[in-house]
Amino acid sequence: MVRLVPGHGRKLSYYDFGRTVAHACQADPRFSYCAYVPRSYDEDGTQEYPLLVIVHGTLRDNAEYREVFVELAERCQLILLAPLFPAGITAPGELNSYKFIRAGALRYDHVLLSIVGEMREKYRISGERFSLYGFSGGGHFAHRFLYAQPQALEAVSIGAPGIVTLLDDSYDYWVGTRDFAAHFGAPVDIAAMRRVAVQSVVGGADTDTWEIAVTPDSRLWMPGVEAMGANRIDRSAALSRSLEAQGIAVRRDIVPGVAHSNRDVAPVVENFFEEFYKKRQQPAVAAETETSA
Repeated sequence: MVRLVPGHGRKLSYYDFGRTVAHACQADPRFSYCAYVPRSYDEDGTQEYPLLVIVHGTLRDNAEYREVFVELAERCQLILLAPLFPAGITAPGELNSYKFIRAGALRYDHVLLSIVGEMREKYRISGERFSLYGFSGGGHFAHRFLYAQPQALEAVSIGAPGIVTLLDDSYDYWVGTRDFAAHFGAPVDIAAMRRVAVQSVVGGADTDTWEIAVTPDSRLWMPGVEAMGANRIDRSAALSRSLEAQGIAVRRDIVPGVAHSNRDVAPVVENFFEEFYKKRQQPAVAAETETSA
């Protein structure tokens, strides 16, 4: 593995390999990120690596989320990116704005795209698209990012979101997508979404509603809110149905006996991405075989 040698003009340091340090986003230093770079990465090499973005939940423990998927990164030879969307960005104590992608003029999807751009400048990342996983609050972010930026994704795993936006023009945003263009500048590109591999995953015992109930006195309440169901299992199913109704294939996983735990659903998430990356590699292997023949 190549490390920085003073005076040799390399752009990577010791701290840019393996479990990296936290870096400020250069486009907006209010946000930061850490990464995991496989042991095989050689700055002088030619191998390219897929990028998997892991988005934290409300606790903002992004380094812990990275840690859960380190072995997957080594097995599949991919780079992990774990952004941090701090609490209190839009107001003191505010916890949820990143989950809904937009807060006034702030676009969290644009922040992530800027961070991904910085990673591409630093590392050899394969392809024009990346993969995305989010759990709980990160599951909020993941499916709404899919709506806002489907052209950027090749695969997405949506883990146990507490509140979902249905791909349904019967309702206004955030419940549905009828006026999505008014919020995000363009309508949902369903054709692009159909090109993304999608997983919905939730624990079979993830039934608590104390944190996710949207009552008429809530600031989030909107007409049609009841369409998403009562708990995370119901809401993951409703989201999946709305995607499937638009011709978007969804792998649905309910993990038996598991409550609201990222670590406990992680093996099923890993299986989804391992299968995806194996299929991703098959065309390249076939092309190499034809060339050598």
